[in-house]
Amino acid sequence: MDDVILKLHGMVKSFGSTKAVQDVSMELRKGQVLALIGENGSGKSTLMSMVTGTLQPDKGRMELKGKEYVPDSIIAAGNSGVCILIQELGTIDGLTVAENIFLGKEKRFASGFRVSSRRMNQAADELLQSMGVSHFDAKTEVDALSFEERKLIEVCRAMYNDPDILIVDETTTALSHTGREKIYTIIENLKKQQKAVVFISHDLDEVQKVCDSAMILRDGSYIGTLYGEEVTPENMRQMMIGRDLSGNYYRTKGTTYVKEEVALDVRNIQYGILHDVSFQLHRGEILGLGGLTECGMHELCKIVFGAIKPDAGEVELTENHVKITSPAVAIKNHIAYLPKDRDNESLFLMTSIKDNITVASMDRLRNGPFITRKRERDLADQAAGQLSVKMRDVEQLTKELSGGNKQKVVVAKWMANESDILIMDCPTRGIDIGVKAAIYKLMEQLISEGKAILMVSEEIPELLGMSDRILIMKDGTINGEFDRSEEVTEKSLIEKLI
Repeated sequence: MDDVILKLHGMVKSFGSTKAVQDVSMELRKGQVLALIGENGSGKSTLMSMVTGTLQPDKGRMELKGKEYVPDSIIAAGNSGVCILIQELGTIDGLTVAENIFLGKEKRFASGFRVSSRRMNQAADELLQSMGVSHFDAKTEVDALSFEERKLIEVCRAMYNDPDILIVDETTTALSHTGREKIYTIIENLKKQQKAVVFISHDLDEVQKVCDSAMILRDGSYIGTLYGEEVTPENMRQMMIGRDLSGNYYRTKGTTYVKEEVALDVRNIQYGILHDVSFQLHRGEILGLGGLTECGMHELCKIVFGAIKPDAGEVELTENHVKITSPAVAIKNHIAYLPKDRDNESLFLMTSIKDNITVASMDRLRNGPFITRKRERDLADQAAGQLSVKMRDVEQLTKELSGGNKQKVVVAKWMANESDILIMDCPTRGIDIGVKAAIYKLMEQLISEGKAILMVSEEIPELLGMSDRILIMKDGTINGEFDRSEEVTEKSLIEKLI
């Protein structure tokens, strides 16, 4: 049919003995918003990497608008009208907003042998304004911008190419409500223009809202496609995992922590937007911290871990009265930090899984001045096995793992370190329901052992489902506190959020 814009025939891709994509075919039509879903490691990103030219298939062929399509780079794909928005950062430090938007397109602003920065900046500012982004200008270096602002720059870059196909690869997971709505508006406009969208997300409610069809992968193979009213979280979940996941995977037990057993005392924190923030974290407690993206909760996590020095206030371990003034002090005192941006802040992607897991446990592995390699390997094997990390072995490069398995490696690092206090900033961001359930189960196990967890989340159901107490932040202050109770609803939290 002439409304088919992209065809994939028998796509195959392997990494060593791991078959990432096995004989997958698909068709994408004009005006279609197709969800591509599956658990972490199901082959979604690998398949789209072949479509965008960042990976070459071992077998299979592609057709774009009825012609053979063989992109050898992401730039070649963009020039063919196929653009992608990725989950992690796709901007380049040291370059301005304009230079990032027009990367590879600089010749369009050339006068003779020189690129006109003035014309480039003007075009970038106009593009930013058309996207509703006006609080920074084109001459700003991207290093000075927040994660979300940098993602919006990537959106501008993709839209400048006027794509026929836009691939949204878990981009919305790191965005605020406002940022997500911008993406949804772009998708709706592309649909009206008879362009096509491939939408990858682990948020099945979001998929139901945005997409008109859903193609499911499992273990690298095609499982099936849902259309229209068939696209429900229940149907998608069952096809993704091959079994019924009915019931609640959040906590079912009530609160058991003792209020007198304070593990961590945070007092009168002042920093940037944060104003006079105080709270206590108890042993055996999951303390949920929620708010809109810019409320200051992510910065507060870094202050508690010692990664940011506050202008005023202090963080103290109650048992030994140690002040947390740096990450080194925190780690020495068995405090763990799982950041929101795991790839850039918590993992060494170009090193092995083993090195990432054991990096915080070197004191345990030393025999005098030397590191015992066998003990290092055994510790990594044990921690990775406990979290069921899907890998060849612990010598595999961390960059080769799926998002969910990367997050398992981050958790495994702190399990190996025997941490007593865990600061978890959006611990289930960008991971599938199976990995989510595993992390929730682990969190329950940890608090049953008397450990304490500070969990930041931008998902209200997660806050309600996992927390013993919930603190809601607004404009840098604590605007509400709720104990675990069936009487606390999403509406209760939203009233304090906004």
